[in-house]
Amino acid sequence: MAARHDTELVPGGSLLQGSTDFYPEEQPVRQVEVGPLRVMRHTVTTTQFRRFVKDTGHVTVAEKSPDPADFPDADPADLVPGSLVFTPTAGPVPLDDWQRWWRWQPGADWRHPEGPGSNLDGRDKHPVIHVAHEDALAYAAWAGMRLPTEAEWEWAARGGLVGARYTWGEEFMPKGRVMANTWHGEFPWRNDIPKKHGMTTPVGSYAPNGYGLFDMAGNVWEWTSSPWSTSHAELPVASCCAPVAPSAPAAEGTRFVSKGGSHLCAPSYCHRYRPAARQGQEVHSTTGHLGFRCVADA
Repeated sequence: MAARHDTELVPGGSLLQGSTDFYPEEQPVRQVEVGPLRVMRHTVTTTQFRRFVKDTGHVTVAEKSPDPADFPDADPADLVPGSLVFTPTAGPVPLDDWQRWWRWQPGADWRHPEGPGSNLDGRDKHPVIHVAHEDALAYAAWAGMRLPTEAEWEWAARGGLVGARYTWGEEFMPKGRVMANTWHGEFPWRNDIPKKHGMTTPVGSYAPNGYGLFDMAGNVWEWTSSPWSTSHAELPVASCCAPVAPSAPAAEGTRFVSKGGSHLCAPSYCHRYRPAARQGQEVHSTTGHLGFRCVADA
């Protein structure tokens, strides 16, 4: 039986999607109509995901060996289950190559966030990570919900603030207050706000937005159901009554939009803990800073 999830009713309305202030993929700003939604207050936690796995027997992408057909040039012996894990550098490095701080870790998955030897002790309320797009789809179906479209996610994240830079307003740290789990310090080697367990924080550790939704900025990136495009001009505006919501896993190499930024976003490297920010994530790529939340039509 699917677990019950705390949700908030987010009213429908007219979204001015995107921004002209930061990255080109956020442009052009366009108007999108969004219908009313029930939105999970938090990203799915490790406890909730464990219940789903116990109920369904689901095996995540990170727990399976990659298909040799998808990697014809790879040594089959190297195709082992695993995921991408963040590793701080010893000091300052050029920020033009993500492989300096991400490593492929055999054995890393949602149960073992840093790889063999790590576990979920103390992380019951942390967001589940190392989940691929099809894992999120499977959970959403089990919960009787779905993944949000990009426009729905951005509308919910704004919390009723039209055109605001952040989910809480215009200032990154109003009156010096830390508003989200993002990187504070010199990325990727010095984080001035250390975390107790890994890099994520328990859901709800920071103030909610105007719709009562937590962690719509930082902590983990969140999957959506929208295919990736390099700008908003590439895709037609979807009807609010017929959102894009795939029900089956996509092919290797396909990318979907993820939103919200993560604990690794820093102004010097990735100013993407904003509602308008977006990135494309390959469907089978799993990392230690990517999770999801679900929605349902209201």
